[in-house]
Amino acid sequence: MALPRLPSVYNLIALDSVGSTNDEARRLAGEGEETAPDGTLVWALEQTAGRGRRGRTWTSPAGNLYTSLILRPDVPTKDAAQLSFVAAVALYDALGNVSEPGHQIHLKWPNDILLQDCKVAGLLLESESGGGDYPDWVIVGMGLNVASHPEDTEFPATSLHAENWTTGVEEALQAYARSFLGWANTWVEEGFVPIRRTWLQRCKGLGEAIEVRLESDTLRGIFKDMDDDGALILDQDGDLTRIAAGDVYFPNT
Repeated sequence: MALPRLPSVYNLIALDSVGSTNDEARRLAGEGEETAPDGTLVWALEQTAGRGRRGRTWTSPAGNLYTSLILRPDVPTKDAAQLSFVAAVALYDALGNVSEPGHQIHLKWPNDILLQDCKVAGLLLESESGGGDYPDWVIVGMGLNVASHPEDTEFPATSLHAENWTTGVEEALQAYARSFLGWANTWVEEGFVPIRRTWLQRCKGLGEAIEVRLESDTLRGIFKDMDDDGALILDQDGDLTRIAAGDVYFPNT
């Protein structure tokens, strides 16, 4: 395994194979800050039991990028959830830094990255607070389809290589790590305002008709805004509905 060159703030743990990088990061984080200090980055060449939001399976063959970053932010748990959007804008920039010309990248609420209107990456945020108002740790999981992507998914997927990008896993990891560090510093110094503003500038569907699928219902309306907590604001004929979790689809595409 060729180790990437990352900024010194990262403590890289590189694995050939693991069940789930998030599960491994959770195990390490639970052992304490000496074992897994802030900035510990678990990277695996493949996952045998990868997972996404709501416990969904994340197909994880070799050739793609799988990481979980352990953070120990000194902020309330509700604010720590903003790190998902920090990671999203960071990955957007990272892809822009390694991209081939002529491709469109967008962010999809709440935690997906689209390439040519197909899902190329996803994020999974998990935390442990021990019953307090502040998290003991936060894990930012990220999966990026580099060499391959799953077929026959409900929302279309793609990979960098399918779009004729020559980017490799190590190059993508280096770009993401550098970009995340910059945006995390912005978040620490300036709060969520610049993160939210940038995310909205880069997202797909703002001001347009969307469909939001919940656990037991489907809502339709106009993607009006995203609030200061990262919730989607849906305009249904003038009635504004705040949605904290769901899956967005675009009926007009």
